[in-house]
Amino acid sequence: MDTWKRRTVYYLSTLAVVILTFAMAYDYGMSVYEDHHQPFYRSLQVVIETFTTTGYGSDAGWETLEMNVFVMVMDLTGVLLIFMALPVFVVPLFEEALSTTIPTAVEDLEDHVIICTHSPRAEALISELESWDVEYVIVEPDREEALELYESGHSVIHGDPESVETLNAANLAGATALVADASDEVDVSIVLTAREAEADARVVSVVEEPEHETYHELAGVDEVLSPRRLVGESLADKVTTAVSTELGSAVEIGEDFEIAELSIQRGSELVGHTLAESGIRERSGANVIGAWVQGEFDTPLSPDVELTAGTVLLVTGRQVQLERLKKLTRSQAHRPRRGTVLVVGHGEVGSTVTDALASSNIPYTVVDIEDKPGVDVVGDTTEPETLEEAGIEEARTVVFTIADDTLTGFGTLVARDLNPGIEVLARAEETENVQKIYRAGADYVLALATVSGRMLASTILEREEVISMDKQVEIVRTTAPEFAGQTLAEADVRARTGCTVVAVERNGTILTEVGPDFRFRRDDDVIVAGTDEGVNRFTTLAN
Repeated sequence: MDTWKRRTVYYLSTLAVVILTFAMAYDYGMSVYEDHHQPFYRSLQVVIETFTTTGYGSDAGWETLEMNVFVMVMDLTGVLLIFMALPVFVVPLFEEALSTTIPTAVEDLEDHVIICTHSPRAEALISELESWDVEYVIVEPDREEALELYESGHSVIHGDPESVETLNAANLAGATALVADASDEVDVSIVLTAREAEADARVVSVVEEPEHETYHELAGVDEVLSPRRLVGESLADKVTTAVSTELGSAVEIGEDFEIAELSIQRGSELVGHTLAESGIRERSGANVIGAWVQGEFDTPLSPDVELTAGTVLLVTGRQVQLERLKKLTRSQAHRPRRGTVLVVGHGEVGSTVTDALASSNIPYTVVDIEDKPGVDVVGDTTEPETLEEAGIEEARTVVFTIADDTLTGFGTLVARDLNPGIEVLARAEETENVQKIYRAGADYVLALATVSGRMLASTILEREEVISMDKQVEIVRTTAPEFAGQTLAEADVRARTGCTVVAVERNGTILTEVGPDFRFRRDDDVIVAGTDEGVNRFTTLAN
């Protein structure tokens, strides 16, 4: 039952009770104070006449004070009920009459992606789809949300994604894929509905709790994605590689050629030097193609840029070269830099982090607002006392894994205030909040919405392979037919897109020496790195 209907039922029920109450009181008053006995229906009629302002008829002119006061109260009550009816009946009817009509079905839409329902993850996927000119439609059950999406230019229909009629209205039979991304339970219902509507439809779902994957598969989903687990593994990797001599999860591009994100730790000999002064290329052999500085990605990196603690370098090279550079980025005060790790939040992401830490024998303390298994300190992490009890002052790293970006930003400020030298890693729920958390003092932030969008795009789009799901920088292998015959300098990729061409795969061979004079061929697979927006610009221009 929607809000308007619910309000109507409440109002009419209240009105009936009030009228009957006043009718009984009026009937009693006429008998006792006016000494006038009349049938109850006559008293009920007088009350209805009063409430509807149609007059009092023959009963007007009461002689006793008590009845006059009673009638005045009844008058005021009737006026009040009329004013109450305005927001319940009149205003919604006018709003509905004047509001924009939201589509409830698609017209002439084929080879599209159906997204059930709208979420921050859906926005990341939509950006990828738009860069490839792949059409989509969002099925949104909430009318206000659907209206807002429609007015902002999104392709949307208003309807229940758990309804066969709605999915047919979205042309499921002609769609490339359907994405179920509401909640784990609702997604199962959507999958079952999709199978009923179109047995051969390709269906992809996103799960929040990995233990629910089985039920999605039993419902008939083609692929189940678990972005929370991947975010947890990525954050844990940042911790474990910081205390080990191993490179960690570098992305292998070709034989003995990799691309990696390396964070410059506090206490590193690189801190305070410019890129030119650091001698990274000469000392390690690795090539710096860009860097994240306070959440802003810069490529190519200026030789005069100052390297600071928390700067994340995007580098390429052979494994031995990257390992040499990794040693330069680590803290000189702690080799290896060990200490307790605080994990704030013990949901799916947090438990994935602690599992990885336990496997690497790294001590950790778990903080959560709820007292549940695996939690060491219970309390509000926005309160300094909670983090102090957890040992924030002696900790080397704090990992915020909670789903509330506001609390993550505030907790980062508290952690940085209590321990200025601590390393802060954070999970953001929405991509748009990443910058805020960086400004609060985080060293590394990974957005769940970004990871989810990449996973969905890589699953649905056959023309693009996302190599790096869980990095701040997106690395994709894609085609670039529009650049065929042009040199890299003529294509001017960096200036036009903000991306860097890392390598090119030609006839099964990975070419890593891609200089300004390198000339593209139509059948080349191009491996590019950049922000999600930059990669989207590249695919738009190159295809």
